[in-house]
Amino acid sequence: MSRVVRRRWLSTHDGPSRKDNRGCEYEAYVPDMLVGRNFTFDGAVAADVADAEAAIARLNVEAVSLVDTEALARILLRAESVASSRIEGLEIGARRLLRAEAAQVLGDEPSDITAVEVLRNIDAMVYGVGAVGPGDHITVETLLEIHRRLLFGTRFAEYGGRFREQQNWIGGSAYSPCSAAFVPPPTEYVEDLMSDVVAFANEDSLPAVAQAAIAHAQFETIHPFVDGNGRIGRALVHLILRRRGLAPRVLPPVSLVLATRAQDYVDGLNATRYRGPATSKQASAGINTWIGRFATACKRAVDDATTFEQQSRSIEASWREKLGRVRARSAADLLLSLLLGAPVVTVNSAAEMVGRSFIQTNEAIQRLVEAGILKQVTVGRRNRAFEAPEIIAAFTALERQLASPEGDTETSEPLRKVPRRK
Repeated sequence: MSRVVRRRWLSTHDGPSRKDNRGCEYEAYVPDMLVGRNFTFDGAVAADVADAEAAIARLNVEAVSLVDTEALARILLRAESVASSRIEGLEIGARRLLRAEAAQVLGDEPSDITAVEVLRNIDAMVYGVGAVGPGDHITVETLLEIHRRLLFGTRFAEYGGRFREQQNWIGGSAYSPCSAAFVPPPTEYVEDLMSDVVAFANEDSLPAVAQAAIAHAQFETIHPFVDGNGRIGRALVHLILRRRGLAPRVLPPVSLVLATRAQDYVDGLNATRYRGPATSKQASAGINTWIGRFATACKRAVDDATTFEQQSRSIEASWREKLGRVRARSAADLLLSLLLGAPVVTVNSAAEMVGRSFIQTNEAIQRLVEAGILKQVTVGRRNRAFEAPEIIAAFTALERQLASPEGDTETSEPLRKVPRRK
């Protein structure tokens, strides 16, 4: 039975005001365990889940032309990481991030702190989706390692890869939970609750989308880390979709939709935090509300990712038309496909991607520059790189599209900050 436990907050006198320094009685929420619970879905919610699963499966099957080179998978993973960071308040445009990423590859650590934090999220996501494949088990250790990578090099690095050892809270003052909007379980409950979440994530009895939604909501309720809970919780969604075989190659950028409807996202999570027995009407209604919203977000993410895939295919076709005859499996031929997932490259990074010599790759890049496909830019301090403006523009358009309730920012104003259309 879910419940609240009362705790006493003792003042540490670190706050700037008397209000921040006062002690108080507060209530921390302790949810029910997930394993062994019976979940019943309303007819409309069950239909939404089925539609979302069909859409995700179709994206993974039909996006063949780009999946073969992993280009679509790579750029959608990047989009998902950026969006998940954006929910946490880390705003960054595609071009700025991609140039920082290229500079990092060159060994020139970016001075852009926001870019570095988002790049950490990308690294953590890449590790996570690589660590769990169809049929594999998700482990607590995997989540801890994703978290360690996420916080590596940040001001919270010392907390990376381990559960919190102090009470945290959401909203209110930064100095005490006295005015918090929500207080997660006390520390002594965290380890058992997380073991339960992971065990639930490894079950196969529920539809994958519903399972991912429930596990994510429970993770956010536990809030097991000092920092990075939202990003790790959204990474858990994709681990479950991969483990269940629903999204083995292409991840739908669901965080882009959740970032657009941030209040609906928060309200949906709050709806799952009932008090009392798991069999109550309140518990069932809350779970159904959240799963319905999550499933709708998944389907919207797939629809817009499919549009992006089609745009990318058109861009590659136009590039090949501009370039004229290209020998199959040449550096230029391979690069035309791989640029879709890596729109900013150096000669060295491109040579590694296509598996050709530096000289062959450099010649291919120069040919693409002359055709107007690539443009030379400077990244880091003084490093030479090349970017594909059309793909960056398409990537930006995808973010803008997903920020609009109607899928078009020209007719429907975005509900959050979005990169400017150049």
